[in-house]
Amino acid sequence: MSSCVLADTRMAGASFVAEALPWIEVCPDAPYFRTDQGASWTPIGQNDGITWPELQGLYKRRDVATAEAYISMLRGHGVTCLRLMLEYSQGSSHQFEKPAGRFRPDMIRLWDDLFALCEKYGLRILLTPFDTFWLWIKWKRHPYNKANGGPCEIRAEFLLCRETREAVKARLRFAVERWGSSGALFAWDLWNEIHPSYARDSAECFNEFIEELSDCVRTREQELYGRTHPQTVSVFGPHMVLDKHIPESIFRHPSLDFASTHFYEEGTIDHPRNTVDAALSVGRLMRESLAELYDFRPFLDSEHGPIHTFKDHRKTLAEPFDDEYFRHIQWAHLCAGGAGGGMRWPNRHPHSLTAGMRKAQRGLASFLPLMDWARLHRRNWNEEIRVDRAEVKAVACGDSGQALLWIIRTDQLSREGMLRQDAEPLAVDITLPCLQAGRYQVTAWNTVEGRAIRQFEALGLGNGLTLPIPEVVTDMAISVRRCP
Repeated sequence: MSSCVLADTRMAGASFVAEALPWIEVCPDAPYFRTDQGASWTPIGQNDGITWPELQGLYKRRDVATAEAYISMLRGHGVTCLRLMLEYSQGSSHQFEKPAGRFRPDMIRLWDDLFALCEKYGLRILLTPFDTFWLWIKWKRHPYNKANGGPCEIRAEFLLCRETREAVKARLRFAVERWGSSGALFAWDLWNEIHPSYARDSAECFNEFIEELSDCVRTREQELYGRTHPQTVSVFGPHMVLDKHIPESIFRHPSLDFASTHFYEEGTIDHPRNTVDAALSVGRLMRESLAELYDFRPFLDSEHGPIHTFKDHRKTLAEPFDDEYFRHIQWAHLCAGGAGGGMRWPNRHPHSLTAGMRKAQRGLASFLPLMDWARLHRRNWNEEIRVDRAEVKAVACGDSGQALLWIIRTDQLSREGMLRQDAEPLAVDITLPCLQAGRYQVTAWNTVEGRAIRQFEALGLGNGLTLPIPEVVTDMAISVRRCP
């Protein structure tokens, strides 16, 4: 048994008691996050699963030590957040309720233990109440199916059925009451990949459904704790075009605190042939997504990865290729204006990130202190910046006093679809036209090694700031921050 003190849930009425880990909130003046003590906080992490190798031992406490070692390792690599589903419905053993309305003690204890571990190591959880993919696929087995004593007669009315909505809200209230006191809860993803198929192929009910769930959670948190955790609702990005109501609900719903989508673009991201096109697609998708936000809420991609390669072609990407694909995507996401580097769905066998991906996460975490996130009023600048070499592409964001950009070579791809490490270096001039006049501290960052490779001051004269960047071999991140 782990040395971590875990909540004992065997007694009826026992509840999880959280330690004093600060809560996360949206920055009042910037589209990023901070703790309730005012320290910047950035979601760095990935999707994880309670049935996947590192966490599966928490079920019935079969192997808590492996789970604890995993959480500790993540903390050591700069990971701050895991996106998790309260149940995982591929099989029946990890269903949270059985029958509907009866919350299973083994699952409650699993989550008590997981929250305790996250409290101990300072990780947060982006929690969503249902595994909606397997709920749809395995509907015949699910406890919410009326044939199994549940509230819903057909899955196509899941979002419409009044009795089902009440059951969903009961699950959310239970989670609020059990774990809502914990600072290890980053935020609620109130519904994973909301989709018209759950509402008779219409998204017309989405706004009302989201408002009802949001109010349920927010009201109970206010009653119990006097404050609330941030909220979002996610969507499978390529299906955004199915119904005009979807963008309105995902990007602009007044009840939600931040926006999130799943970047599974066909061809480039879901079935990558090289490590460059996927990242440039992320940069473009970021710009398109930020343009949908009519206020200044944060945005992040909470799922991406080679899902078509893995699920349909039954292929796991070669590790060196996948490491570079992963690293390029996370830097494109951050530098185009996202909160953090996005959250990969592993889509590997087994469902675990590689050592190279962990190294990339640590490199991103080391870069973050270079920016003043609480004051970064970011706008996407992909099309505003100018690069004097056609073979170098850039994604960027910034405001009048800070900028963040990632540049990548497009002319030196190997036969395997990766960037050539032996390419002749290029000298590149990059002009940022949107910065005010003044002196700026510039840091060029090696994304492979996770370290600064050059720091210098540059003078902006009011008509833009030009940065001379020598020796670009593959890719590079650059932070630009006005000197006090």
